[in-house]
Amino acid sequence: MSAPVRWPVDTMAWIGPYPFRELPHPEPAVLVRVLEREGIGQAWVGAMQAPWHRDPGPSNAWLLQQLAPFAPTLLPVPCVRPDWPGLERALDAAVAAGAPAVCVYPPQQGIAATSPVLPILAREAAARGLVVRLTVRFEDLRQRHPLDTAGDLTAAHIRALVRSDARVRVVVGGAGSELVAEAHWSLTPAEQARCWWDWAWVWGPPEDQFTALVAGVGSDRFVFGGHWPLRLVQAPVATAELGASDLPAVTYADGGAIAAAARAAAVQS
Repeated sequence: MSAPVRWPVDTMAWIGPYPFRELPHPEPAVLVRVLEREGIGQAWVGAMQAPWHRDPGPSNAWLLQQLAPFAPTLLPVPCVRPDWPGLERALDAAVAAGAPAVCVYPPQQGIAATSPVLPILAREAAARGLVVRLTVRFEDLRQRHPLDTAGDLTAAHIRALVRSDARVRVVVGGAGSELVAEAHWSLTPAEQARCWWDWAWVWGPPEDQFTALVAGVGSDRFVFGGHWPLRLVQAPVATAELGASDLPAVTYADGGAIAAAARAAAVQS
């Protein structure tokens, strides 16, 4: 039996094989059951293998094929490479597929924070009403395979995207409390309003970084991200529930509303 919907959208999910270890249940049908069990309405889903492929095109085609039977519960988030030719075609294909967002993985793709391709991505995605999804990390440094040499996403990468276009919306997954604070407070208020964070990698009790961060940054800057199948979706659910007594009547952002705002900004421009 499905649980009542508590979280409209999980903005940070994947399906498919992970290059460095076996993942339990990376199939889309299992993800749908997890969402139903946890009371989550939809998920934005990427291809788990795409960050490490030089050409994400085949992974994107596979992703669309895998998710088609599960629409509209599972929405595709294709991977793009702004440093390769054909970015505009890839973004147009994402729009045609009904994607709310596209993902880019600068550490895995070798894109520096100062690269001129990040502003191009921000401008072109914003013009099409697409949210840009970023992932700080997939695993803790201590877990990573020796062949996984990519570092974590930096605050400079996030700033470079958010500041590049006043229309762009950015969702960041996997950030710890230090990175959230560093990046958030280095943005202007107008820029802060176009950047959201999940809390899957933010500590709850007993350290309770989560409640301190939400109280300081604001609950409207946080959106649900479960990180399935790399992490248990129950973890961020539990963090929010444990913090509820210290954060009465807070309202978190809704991924669907973020995507709608991105489309509206594109129409108005």
